[in-house]
Amino acid sequence: MILELLSEHKLLTALVLVFAVIGFIRSHLRLNLPLPPGPPADSILGNHWDAAFGYRRFEQWTQQYGPVFSLRQGFTRIVVVGRLQAAIDIMEKEGANLADRPTSIAAGETLSGGMRVLLTPAGERFKKLRRALHAHLQPKVVSSYGPTLMKTARRHMLDIIEDSSRHQDHAKRYAAAVVMALAYGKIPESYEDPEVQAVNRCLTRLGLTMRPGAWKVDTYPFLRYLPGYLEELRDGHREELGLFKGQLQEVREKMAKGEEVFQSFGKYLIERQGELGLSDDETAYLAGSMFGAGSDTTASAISVALMAATVYPETQRKVQEELDTAIGKARPPVFEDQDALPQTMAFVLESFRWRPVTSGGFPHKATKDIIWQNYVIPKGTTVIGNVWSVGRDPDAFTNPEKFDPQRWLKDGKVRDDLKSFPFGFGRRVCPGQHMATASTFINTALTLWAFKVSEDPKHPIDTLAFTESANAHPLPFKVNFEPRLGSWDQVKESFEAYGM
Repeated sequence: MILELLSEHKLLTALVLVFAVIGFIRSHLRLNLPLPPGPPADSILGNHWDAAFGYRRFEQWTQQYGPVFSLRQGFTRIVVVGRLQAAIDIMEKEGANLADRPTSIAAGETLSGGMRVLLTPAGERFKKLRRALHAHLQPKVVSSYGPTLMKTARRHMLDIIEDSSRHQDHAKRYAAAVVMALAYGKIPESYEDPEVQAVNRCLTRLGLTMRPGAWKVDTYPFLRYLPGYLEELRDGHREELGLFKGQLQEVREKMAKGEEVFQSFGKYLIERQGELGLSDDETAYLAGSMFGAGSDTTASAISVALMAATVYPETQRKVQEELDTAIGKARPPVFEDQDALPQTMAFVLESFRWRPVTSGGFPHKATKDIIWQNYVIPKGTTVIGNVWSVGRDPDAFTNPEKFDPQRWLKDGKVRDDLKSFPFGFGRRVCPGQHMATASTFINTALTLWAFKVSEDPKHPIDTLAFTESANAHPLPFKVNFEPRLGSWDQVKESFEAYGM
């Protein structure tokens, strides 16, 4: 018996030793693998690039150094992924090891108080915030908001009829109205609504703060201790938190009074706050962050699709031919028509690829060593999936600078084997992607059903003129709208009862 125990003990000891040696060898081999190649450092401080439009500079480096390259800012090592297969191999297949975010002192900790789910590091808080968001933004839940989206899209079309010169403001009002309805169960009447303006002010601040390299404190953390250095962002946080708490308090008060409260994310969070384990501030920020992120990106995506239709009239005509054949001119298209409109959806998907709203993507953090081909991405590295570059992979998207919706179609159906990742990667993919896609689809379909759009010869559109923020918007551009139903009055009449 004693001999048997000793034999078992020796066997276990030998197995532990073997696994330890294997682990040491693997670790040693990984440490001897090189980092992906990249541009040489400009100075002892590392690499420098302008915060504005950094994703375009990254594309130049992708063309020069390959699909995955490395940089350094201060003591921070950055790896940028810029081609489709590399994004699938690293950002998607290694998603569990890239679910974390690097420390964001400026936008995450200071401006957002550590409560904005987009920037929250992996851990228990992230899990509970994400769980709450996913429960309310699944496709089946978003589809239940179809009537709200259609009613608001109707108002969008009537706004264009009334004053087409403000088409970008109308897109922003549409997006704000839809997401305000989803977040708080109410619809603002106009883009000038003080609450909408307050949220957009916060979004502009967030977008500028999140640009890579915009705040040096994220590279040199000691700067956070400089008196007054972060005060602008602290003031911004106080404004945001006050705004979000005020919006949610309105919902609480209506519920307490027994008044009718429309179903919304805010109501859902209040009813399940204890079950979800959320503090009052976390609850307010979660609802508010959904409004902020969803409104900003959706408005931009709608304007990008309009820009593409205007600049590429041949693609506009293909969509209109499909709409005329599948829908006709007796009624506007509705969500239920989506399966009959593959050309329209392909147009939307191509607009996402062509000018992605979050062109530079958002940084991830590797929580273990990641091996890709013969390179290592060490644990702790900041990893950026450069959405702009992934959508410009010439191997996946032939002639990538060309706007070509046909690349998304096969045998008359939308392909399910091609992605450009406009909503991010892995476990950090935007939970609002279904709502944004649905909104862009229905507004594009309605606009091209009702109007022919064209460039103003005196004011040609610069398709690279965008804001410098992390969620980029096209700068103001002019579009000529002509009714396709004979007269403006006929177009207006066709929308009178739509979505009601």
